[in-house]
Amino acid sequence: MRWNSLNLSTPEFRRRNCEEEVRLNRRLAKDVYLGILALTLGSDGKLRLDGGGEPVDWVVHMRRLPADRMLDELICRGGVERGDVRPAALRLARFYAAAPPVERTAAEYRRCLEAGVQSDRRELCRPEFELDQDRVRAVAEAQLEFLERDSGLVDARIHQGRVIEGHGDLRPEHICLVPEPAIIDCLEFSRDLRLLDPADELAYLALECERLGKAVVGQWFLEAYSQTTGDEPPSPLMDFYRNYRALRRAKIAIRHLKDPSVRDLAKWSERARRYLELSARVPRWKAAYAPSK
Repeated sequence: MRWNSLNLSTPEFRRRNCEEEVRLNRRLAKDVYLGILALTLGSDGKLRLDGGGEPVDWVVHMRRLPADRMLDELICRGGVERGDVRPAALRLARFYAAAPPVERTAAEYRRCLEAGVQSDRRELCRPEFELDQDRVRAVAEAQLEFLERDSGLVDARIHQGRVIEGHGDLRPEHICLVPEPAIIDCLEFSRDLRLLDPADELAYLALECERLGKAVVGQWFLEAYSQTTGDEPPSPLMDFYRNYRALRRAKIAIRHLKDPSVRDLAKWSERARRYLELSARVPRWKAAYAPSK
């Protein structure tokens, strides 16, 4: 998968990135992203927000959302029901339904997924991370076998126009259940990572909800999507996407061990192991995912 270049080396580049962040996030949180503001340096040598003087940096101006209405907080407190998430789920479903399909061939889409699986396997099997390499390889091999054996299920998503420019990082902490639901913090820096199947993005959300202790929330979002769009992704495809995301999240978690500024290394090691554990929990794939003796 090709990553877009993120260059924040100058105030002008940072301004453009802020503008792109606002543009993209207004798709699902129009009233939250108010615009951008300049951080200026006055003649007195003092920094001011949106004041006179030379812009030295730029920031995104957002409306503060209530922390206690974020979906991750509600799940952790045991305070979320189907009716609570339905407005947000419908808003997301309508967004997917209205998005135009991307121009990508089925073979290109499948190769992108294959490359992602192979990249995740290589990284997670690095000896210094001390992860269960047998499990990593078993999950990755099952994913690659699926892409070869059931390529028609994947290719159909392109042929049906289902692959779109989505959010890119759909997690519970990015969903606010207020009267006008807001879905924030999309992946603004890489269009490639936003080009995806809504079924993939919903499987990612379901995985994160399960990790927090309430897997059914993901099912509620999927049901709203299917009711709105008429699209009912096959279960084997949803299983693939879920495990694809589990490996990807494990890799992102374990990479924190390479960051010298991170102090709680045990937290991220445990997070990666949790994702690997979740990757082995799809019943129909249990045999394929069983680690070698």
